[in-house]
Amino acid sequence: MQKTPRSARLQIAILGRRNAGKSSLINAFTNQNTALVSDVPGTTADPVYKAMEISPIGPVTLIDTAGIDDIGDLGMLRADKTWDVLEKADLAVLVIDATSGIGVPERSVMERLSVPVVVVANKTDLEPLAAVKEWEEELGQEITKVSSLTGEGIDEVKERIIACAPTDSEGPSLTGDLVSPGDIVILVTPLDIEAPKGRLILPQVQTIRDLLDNNARVIVVKEDAVERSINDLKVLPSLVITDSQVFGAVSNQVPPDVMLTSFSILFARHKGDLSALAAGARHVSNLKPGARVLIAEACTHHPVGDDIGRVKIPGWLEKHVGGKLDFTFTSGTGFPPNLCDFDLVVHCGGCMVTRREMLQRIARVRQAGVPIVNYGVLIAYLHGIMERALKGFKEAGIS
Repeated sequence: MQKTPRSARLQIAILGRRNAGKSSLINAFTNQNTALVSDVPGTTADPVYKAMEISPIGPVTLIDTAGIDDIGDLGMLRADKTWDVLEKADLAVLVIDATSGIGVPERSVMERLSVPVVVVANKTDLEPLAAVKEWEEELGQEITKVSSLTGEGIDEVKERIIACAPTDSEGPSLTGDLVSPGDIVILVTPLDIEAPKGRLILPQVQTIRDLLDNNARVIVVKEDAVERSINDLKVLPSLVITDSQVFGAVSNQVPPDVMLTSFSILFARHKGDLSALAAGARHVSNLKPGARVLIAEACTHHPVGDDIGRVKIPGWLEKHVGGKLDFTFTSGTGFPPNLCDFDLVVHCGGCMVTRREMLQRIARVRQAGVPIVNYGVLIAYLHGIMERALKGFKEAGIS
């Protein structure tokens, strides 16, 4: 369970005022002293992530957050990080301090939430909650009474989470609608210099597991063995999935009647909006030298050698437009505030973020009036094989 990546977990944000008992609630949930607990308001600063399992949902991440009523310049920064968590959360737990009731902070949370919410009234060991019915009417939500100190109501909160958990948070299957049981699929996996020694990168591992779950037969090769592997087969493979960086070389080795795509395109569909990303790729034809391009990575890593986002893609783009471009690079969960100043946003595959967070990121860029594309779709476009790489995905609108 601990090895399940955060991007594959249901994200549960724990929200509430300072000292409402959010951290204590997480400790009661996990039966561990996971979160720092103190009577001093504002103890929790940055969001704290705790992995656990809730049956039958499976692996989840509980996100402890700073108080939504934090004050002062520093407090406002902490509160802003709490609101940022909502962009990645699949479900929220709003914690009410039973000794103080509800007010503007609680109402503001309910107004801003666009995900299922479980409302709990904490510290019932201190307050009998005579006003709970009034609170339920005002918030329009059933309220579960809990005591993080005694454990009262903790099981009931888990039951409410199970009942409210969204069932579509994972998005479409990676390969389930592309293969049938017994199909042969070739995976082309260059040895990525940025992957830890002796290991494949996460998208490759997740794709292998998804194919096995769908009872496909998987052949894993490097980019120089694709044609030989196909020739050794008695029947053609149903699908070839390649690392985007070797798209061009692999395309030349795969017969035209065999479906070819990339790990990054699979994740573009699984995590985001494939049609929007394909539209963003087509916008590249409008770029001129001097255009401003944002290269956005959802995780942080130390660039090594010919880094795909910082070296290869900028080089391919400049070659395509025939001149220098003005690049800005970001990593992590944030975007620069001046999104509307860019002519194009190029996003990574998003393997380390949830589907909800990726969709939020795409929506933010498009709301700024800027086209967005991800690494895999863009690389296919720049190599002149995007139509082929997207064929078979009905979301892309290519027959």
